[in-house]
Amino acid sequence: MNQATRFLPSIWIAGGTGLIGHELLGLALAEPQTRAVHALLRRAAPDLPQDPRLHLHQVDFKAASLNAQPALPSADALFIALGTTIRQAGSKDAFRALDLQAVLHVAQAAKAAGLRRCAVVSALGADPDSKVFYNQVKGEMEAALSSLGFERLLIARPSLLIGDRQALGQPARPGEQWGERLSRPLLPLIPARWRPIEARLVARALWRGLAQQGQGLSILESDQLRQLGSAPR
Repeated sequence: MNQATRFLPSIWIAGGTGLIGHELLGLALAEPQTRAVHALLRRAAPDLPQDPRLHLHQVDFKAASLNAQPALPSADALFIALGTTIRQAGSKDAFRALDLQAVLHVAQAAKAAGLRRCAVVSALGADPDSKVFYNQVKGEMEAALSSLGFERLLIARPSLLIGDRQALGQPARPGEQWGERLSRPLLPLIPARWRPIEARLVARALWRGLAQQGQGLSILESDQLRQLGSAPR
């Protein structure tokens, strides 16, 4: 990597059972310098890696006082990979409850616990003023996290994700599957920012980006995520 980096000895991961979160868990546990990984989960997840450094915390993401159920340990950084679709959530309100409110609750709990660095998965086209409800909620989420005052905040805006959700016990997302198939023969014609991206590259970019020295807000669009995630160490 070109930029100076720092170690992240202890981290929180919210959404560790999803495509990007699962990849983040693997990256964290593959690092010899990692001392503790605290996975925040909505439900029991028996298929997660077996490692003495991995600590599971079953929490209610809907609770504003998430940090008090019981109090979560302090750490160096937070990764938030929570997300669903309106179809899977069942309604716009349910979608907003996870993709905005739950994300904000986790970030607020992390801030209260002393965490100073945060990386979050948003989406391509996120904009609080968007006419598209999905993009509007993602934009509102970004604005809410930006107001919390993290020392370093990294926002990832991936395009269509590539990965095997069913292997993780998640329902397939037909939109992602069809999007990948339809775009495959047209890849040379699609601008880099809009091309489908592998979840592992997004996770690697998040890990590397948050470990970089420096402060403030960084927003990585999909082409930048691919570049950072595929660069040699």
